[in-house]
Amino acid sequence: MIKLVKKEKVFPIWYIGMAAILAGARGFFAPAMAAQTEHIRPVNKVRALPALILNDLDGKEHNLSEWRGKVIMLNFWATWCGPCQIEIPYFMKYQQAYAGQGLQIIGIGLDEIKKLRNYARTLGINYPILRADSAQQYELLNQWGDPAGVLPFTVIIDRQGRPVFMQIGIFNDEAFDTIVKPLLE
Repeated sequence: MIKLVKKEKVFPIWYIGMAAILAGARGFFAPAMAAQTEHIRPVNKVRALPALILNDLDGKEHNLSEWRGKVIMLNFWATWCGPCQIEIPYFMKYQQAYAGQGLQIIGIGLDEIKKLRNYARTLGINYPILRADSAQQYELLNQWGDPAGVLPFTVIIDRQGRPVFMQIGIFNDEAFDTIVKPLLE
């Protein structure tokens, strides 16, 4: 025998069930939504730069301090990252056009050395590529201000060695004109 349930009792239970599902979904998607809404942010407080000593694609060790006195665009990327592939040709253009004014782009490759070398050679990347091994990638991103580990991630450092801007996602011409160009003048 089938019991019929009164409509007024089912309806409130349905609302409670949907509210629970939505609350769970909100909690599940909150980190991704936060990363999207906070993907562009100026660095409001002066803080010391994290240490950065990594090898380039030929195995030579480099320290970020080698480029002190220059405006640095520090870009974390990987060969498998589609948005990274979009922005790298722009970075090559910026490096060529503004190196004489003190711009230094430094790529931090978060991928296998063979893939990074092949990609850099194929594109003819005209700025240094340093490599972080897989054991340190997420710790490194977290130290630099990207705790979610989202790529691409770019940090702008002024001539005095202070981080002035961070962005998760594609760094485009508008961001370059607004953030980087004034630092080159």
